[in-house]
Amino acid sequence: MYDREKLAELRQAVQAWQESTLKENLKQMPERRPRFMTTSSETIERIYTPLDVAELDYLQELGLPGEYPYTRGIHPTMHRGRLWTMRMFAGFGTAEETNARFKYLLDQGQTGLSIAFDLPTLMGYDSDAPEAEGEFGKCGVAVSSLKDMEILLEGIPLDKVSTSMTINSPAAVIWAMYIATAEKQGVRPDQLRGTIQNDILKEYIAQKEYIFPPEPSMRLVVDTIEYGTKTLPQWNTISISGYHIREAGATAAQELAFTLADGMEYVRWALKRGLLIDEFAPRLSFFFNAHNDFFEEICKYRAARRIWAREMRHTFKAQNPRSWLMRFHTQTAGVSLTAQQPEINIVRVAIQALAAVLGGTQSLHTNSMDEALALPSEQAVTIALRTQQIIAEESGVANTVDPLGGSFFVEAQTNRLETQAYDYFRRIEALGGVLPAIEKGFFQGEIADSAYRYQQEIDRGERKIVGVNAYQDDKPITIPLLEMDPQGYPRQVERLRKLRQERDNGRVGQALDRLRIACEGTENTMPYILDAVRAYATLGEIIGVMKKVFGVYREPTWV
Repeated sequence: MYDREKLAELRQAVQAWQESTLKENLKQMPERRPRFMTTSSETIERIYTPLDVAELDYLQELGLPGEYPYTRGIHPTMHRGRLWTMRMFAGFGTAEETNARFKYLLDQGQTGLSIAFDLPTLMGYDSDAPEAEGEFGKCGVAVSSLKDMEILLEGIPLDKVSTSMTINSPAAVIWAMYIATAEKQGVRPDQLRGTIQNDILKEYIAQKEYIFPPEPSMRLVVDTIEYGTKTLPQWNTISISGYHIREAGATAAQELAFTLADGMEYVRWALKRGLLIDEFAPRLSFFFNAHNDFFEEICKYRAARRIWAREMRHTFKAQNPRSWLMRFHTQTAGVSLTAQQPEINIVRVAIQALAAVLGGTQSLHTNSMDEALALPSEQAVTIALRTQQIIAEESGVANTVDPLGGSFFVEAQTNRLETQAYDYFRRIEALGGVLPAIEKGFFQGEIADSAYRYQQEIDRGERKIVGVNAYQDDKPITIPLLEMDPQGYPRQVERLRKLRQERDNGRVGQALDRLRIACEGTENTMPYILDAVRAYATLGEIIGVMKKVFGVYREPTWV
């Protein structure tokens, strides 16, 4: 894109600048530190020029918005045409409490639901199971049966609201509860819009909320992809998630590479099932972290779109341009929030959210200032939502498409992240693919090393965290914190007891038996899970049947 003679002149000019202007300035005003680096510990140079992107082919590597390779955005007008979905992650205590929070957020201008489930639900246990003791409602809402889901969504029109659910190992069961609740509202499956996270590979890699071994878990994921492709055409049956990989300590390049490697692995499994790439690929979606380094995060999103478009088009031979699009949700970095001076988390979140918008996200959750201390209070979550609304309505960043595109720095960093991602793809392939790499502890080891290096940089003072190792303040915390209903747990236990007593237990037993047979065979399990859910079998009962057939995963110990 650049004239060779002009580049040679520029190279000479830069060298002259370094030897004269810069050298003299550094004598009088040395730089603040010997090395400047990103959140991922990548060195940042003093200045970027066309020399850093000399080989850039504009049409092949950037293109125009809405056209391959989508580096500049998946829609021609991006946020000029439609703002991102403001989808605040919410869930705590009982279904009644979370239902009230959902209605409050919708009244405040939220445009989509995002459901957080508590740990027992995430692990497939009913609220009254011994394994669930002490964890009810602490990190999300408790959903143990269709009855809970009906209460959770009471009064919310599911044909008009898009819903995201952060659920993985039990995703098929929780999704079935959502579908069955919609049926009771008179809403057809083809009217439902939303996403189940359903990304089991990242559980083995980072978050560790797995239940079954990898292969049967992957079967369940493909069951949902197949069922959704045929029955729920507007539903994203998987949200391939880098968010939790980054929260575990990964660098931006690792988040990018591991997430896309997982995505391509799901594609391979769906193709093995016999699904056609252009039937299911347009409904795949992604979920990324928005961390502290403003420019690195923007470049990560741009590189992700370009890599995914290239791989879907050329490696997997997708013909439909919609199959090439990477649509993604973003959440600001929970791991970056500090318990010290929690009010300043508002600033961190605003900067992270701005990066997500400039990076072209389709959906965004902004964390609340108090999340290092408790689940978000109503005041805190309102400020977090207003942060998005100010960015959308007042900042001007949604007025043009990819306003940072063409920046020498941004394009050089986008290329750097892409190169690092492909290096990881080659290393994963050399280990035999994603599942063998998980079993060998490759992903886990890479993330652990990055997390350790990051913490060392903080401990040595090379990396400043305001309120933690810089600008400390010992004043007491004065912000309000959320308090849950102390009667929520007894009410939940009583609801389960009453449910098991009043339902048709013969019908439940028959449905669970049919599900067991389906799990032992090769049929798609979704219709059988739906039948069990409609009969009011509980989450723990359904997962218990699957455990007997599939077994329970125990992570290997690596030396």
